[in-house]
Amino acid sequence: MNRKPLPPGATIGLLGGGQLAQMLVHAGNAMGFRFVALDPNPECPAFYAGAEVLVAPYGDRAALAELAKRCDLVTYEFENIEVSGVEFLESRVLVPQGSRLLALSQHRIREKIILQEQGFPVTPFRVVRSVAELSVAHKALGPLMLKTVTGGYDGKGQQKITSAAAVESGFAELSRKTRPPFIAEELVEFERELSVVVARNPAGKIASFPVGENVHEKNILTLTRVPARINPLVEAQVLRLAEQVAEVLSLVGVLGLELFLLPDDTLLVNELAPRPHNSGHYTQDACATSQFEQHLRAVAAWPLGATTLHTPVVMLNLIGEQLSGMLEQLDRLPAAAHLHLYHKHEVRAGRKLGHLNFTCDDPTRLLETLNSYGIWTPSLLENALS
Repeated sequence: MNRKPLPPGATIGLLGGGQLAQMLVHAGNAMGFRFVALDPNPECPAFYAGAEVLVAPYGDRAALAELAKRCDLVTYEFENIEVSGVEFLESRVLVPQGSRLLALSQHRIREKIILQEQGFPVTPFRVVRSVAELSVAHKALGPLMLKTVTGGYDGKGQQKITSAAAVESGFAELSRKTRPPFIAEELVEFERELSVVVARNPAGKIASFPVGENVHEKNILTLTRVPARINPLVEAQVLRLAEQVAEVLSLVGVLGLELFLLPDDTLLVNELAPRPHNSGHYTQDACATSQFEQHLRAVAAWPLGATTLHTPVVMLNLIGEQLSGMLEQLDRLPAAAHLHLYHKHEVRAGRKLGHLNFTCDDPTRLLETLNSYGIWTPSLLENALS
């Protein structure tokens, strides 16, 4: 569907005012857009980037109606919002991402089923409603990860089940957080975790960024290195998968696609995120267009920007106390280190407070240097080097 481009000077509404919204505002300011964010926190990260903030819960109908009145279009920056609220907005203002893709991506069972029905390779899974069904799933899949169907960002809402003896206690522990059904996914032995950010505009034009290689600690993304250490055939397959997913789902905006690369070079789609993705932050300093500008180009019906990688890059998240450790060593940062902070005042374990993009010719040598900082655990850097 062709749509008239949104002109500079127009106002874009942001459902959510977190760090992704902050970086969308930074990118959009240069494009001439104005921003209004709906967020419960009056001093959310988007506020510090210059967005006006409507202070209200995400599902507040009066606030949503006011957001629609003030804006030319609305985009959401994360998935943990009520689909009904987005549907409410759709009846009043243009929401290019739409509510359908949101409903799909925030529900793990629906997401897996639609991907499987469309022929995409996914991690083997079972729907689990009881201890008995979890026992059957464990016998069929072996060691598995039991997950809540919604929520559970950054490893929350998950229980690892590695033996029959852990079935009952694992189910009980997850049931304390939310009611079934759950999804049980096989714990696959993978070679690398990969991700790619793909964009599609209303005219159906698609562009993918280079493939990233990710390292997680405690289920939180900590490091992305680009280019990924994969052969060209695997990279081509990842990009083809991402673009096919974008087409099948009628994506408008950007989408992060997470995948597992198995030892035999087989790929499995793990998760989708229909918005700028943490693993795509490297694009701010290493690509011709950032993922944030690209998202705005797509929802505003502008031509998509070039996704050329100018230089190898390593992105490192600053999580919890890592931030204070990093700030104490600013004088040791290499010249090609680019610091991005999120204006979050409370430091707590597991909270993402910023990230560093290191543009470099030799990621391996860079990681070896970073090991001497004592901020990131040696195991993290070893995983990124192995």
